[in-house]
Amino acid sequence: MASLIGRFGGWLYQQAFLLACLTYLMWSLNIVLGRHVAGAIPPVTLSALRWGIGALILLPFVWPHLKRDWHAIRTHLPILCLLGLTGTTGYAIPSYWGLQYTLAINGLLIQCTMPLVVGLMSYFLVGDRLNRWQVIGIIVSFIGVIVILTRGDPDVLHSISFNRGDLWFLLAVLIFATYSPLLRKRPAMHPISFLAVTAIAGTVLILPLCAWELWRLGVPTFGAHETVIVLYMAIFPSLIAYLCFNRAVQLLGPNPVAALYPLIVVFGSIEALLLLGEVPQWFHFVGTVLIVGGVLLATWLAGKVRTP
Repeated sequence: MASLIGRFGGWLYQQAFLLACLTYLMWSLNIVLGRHVAGAIPPVTLSALRWGIGALILLPFVWPHLKRDWHAIRTHLPILCLLGLTGTTGYAIPSYWGLQYTLAINGLLIQCTMPLVVGLMSYFLVGDRLNRWQVIGIIVSFIGVIVILTRGDPDVLHSISFNRGDLWFLLAVLIFATYSPLLRKRPAMHPISFLAVTAIAGTVLILPLCAWELWRLGVPTFGAHETVIVLYMAIFPSLIAYLCFNRAVQLLGPNPVAALYPLIVVFGSIEALLLLGEVPQWFHFVGTVLIVGGVLLATWLAGKVRTP
């Protein structure tokens, strides 16, 4: 059994698109749960708990790797701290702040601009360019996102109003769009070591802000419900999803992985159908076809056809 699991893990570690899809599947539920506990757990505290608990869970497994990678960690500590802040707590905090003030539809629409923003940041930071098919695919996927979120009624867009929560979501997109291309500059070290160091760095760097928030708002009360949600956030969208995401970017680069981001809306719709008992409508199918078609244009076809 152990050898079978090891072989499967080795195979999965090379499947970049599957790893990216697993990432977005776990992140889609994180958005829903973040909105659910927005009024119960303050944003900075939630981010610190999510990544602090995740780091503690990792430590028993990662300690031998940390000792072997200590020279790389010490030598590249500034870039590791920057990646820790932009990729973990620094990205999560404005997202959770935004969820306190805005609707889910606004947050999803803003976050689905991620592929284009990552493309711009990748060009400025590491020189990667979006090609013609990637741009077309991203646009097609975004149209599919709008079809699902508006339930096929364009007039819904007229009723959407933007507020300060949307600005927080935009900041979160900009922060994570910085993290994705900067992954190219990560030092050579074990993936679990890298995740542990960035989780620890991201948590430590926001502790002063967390202390200020707790002093101002008070310590939140945790029941079993909130505890289970925080544990889910610490394990799945943090540890497992980031291992998958980091490896996918390592294999493909930031732009193709970002092009898959609209799949979050597809997965979120499926979760709503399964968990809330919603009945599939025509716009679910049309939107899903557009999103998947756009993803294929931006990834598979863009990799087959070279355009100037």
